Amino acid sequence: MEAGTLLSGVAAVLPAGGSGERLGSATPKQFCALLGRPLISYTVRALERINWISDIVVVVSLENIETMKSIIEKYGHKRITVVEGGMTRHRSIFNGLKIFPESKLSSCPLQKPEVVIIHDAVRPFVEEDILLKVVLAAKEHGAAGAIRPLVSTVVASSADGSLDHSLERARYRASEMPQAFLFDIIYQAYHQCSEYDLDYGTECLHLALKYCKTNAKLIEGSPDLWKVTYKRDLYAAESVIKDNLSQQVCITTDMKEDAVQFGFLLHETLKSEVKQVKGISVFLYKNNHLQNIFLGQCYNFICINAEKSDIEETQQLVDILENARISALHPVVLISVHLNVSENMSFSSGMEELAGIKEFAREVKKKNILVYGLLIHYNKDDPKLQETINSAAAIISALIKDRNPELIGQLLVA
Repeated sequence: MEAGTLLSGVAAVLPAGGSGERLGSATPKQFCALLGRPLISYTVRALERINWISDIVVVVSLENIETMKSIIEKYGHKRITVVEGGMTRHRSIFNGLKIFPESKLSSCPLQKPEVVIIHDAVRPFVEEDILLKVVLAAKEHGAAGAIRPLVSTVVASSADGSLDHSLERARYRASEMPQAFLFDIIYQAYHQCSEYDLDYGTECLHLALKYCKTNAKLIEGSPDLWKVTYKRDLYAAESVIKDNLSQQVCITTDMKEDAVQFGFLLHETLKSEVKQVKGISVFLYKNNHLQNIFLGQCYNFICINAEKSDIEETQQLVDILENARISALHPVVLISVHLNVSENMSFSSGMEELAGIKEFAREVKKKNILVYGLLIHYNKDDPKLQETINSAAAIISALIKDRNPELIGQLLVA
């Protein structure tokens, strides 16, 4: 039985009111762009795709409310309510919780949930598995939270800066997000919370213990729960996203024998570079195969043509991608491969035939589709054919993994 049939009355609160001081940037980290899209949008999407989470409340500072609303509109996020935050983390979370019992008195009709998830807006890689575990544990114990082993030993220093004592690392864990609570427990805890705790506290599980005598169940989390805190974390997060996007490739060909044969050989070679490679023919565009690939969230396409390149086949694929809105959330890589099968065709002639790809790439980049060109001199009887295919696979893999918008429209040669 799916989780959605077992769970109901679950909502989430995302505190996102931080200034990003430790990031060292004028832009708060939750609004920094990763592959052109704000970090917070990735986190919202991670929760939004889970159908048993009924409402997601995003808490931002007053000056960022309109920014957050524009992000919701641009990326088509659903079930999102934006709430003004407070001066501290706990005050912001409290504001997010208040929206539920007070919604009947306002124009925001949110139903009070049985369980509420609290998760940081700058932890974008949260998976449904850990969310389900903390929610089920909260239903049973009243509160639950993800933990991870300590990486470093924790020490306490004396007033003069000398070592006072250290903690036994094996006995302690790092508190992470997500956390989940029976709504009435965490709401009561915040209502009873002292001004000091609201201003200086950071741990929600501690509030449930201190004010409601609720001992939280601790759930071992995965390494993906880390928090974007410093500028280097932004680079690391973007690298993770790129790696996730490069796990699946779809190869399309025209119906010429050379293109189909090359597509098959490339398909086999790319298997060592990419987790999942799918091969189809352009003739099948009108059936359900491509739609199934879109549902599987493929963001990389290789369009192989043995005819003179007039970009018609590539344009057809772009139209399908646009209609499916596959590039709305992530940049799509589209590599137009042209096979030079004519012995009389000069290199310069091949360059001229594909010169139009640069202007074409500029146009489709506006649709978040990154187009690159690849010219291959192809002879099926060439004893070095496999070397050519290996070179093409290496170039394709690099383009897919790097997703560099500065290289769009470039014609590479294998």
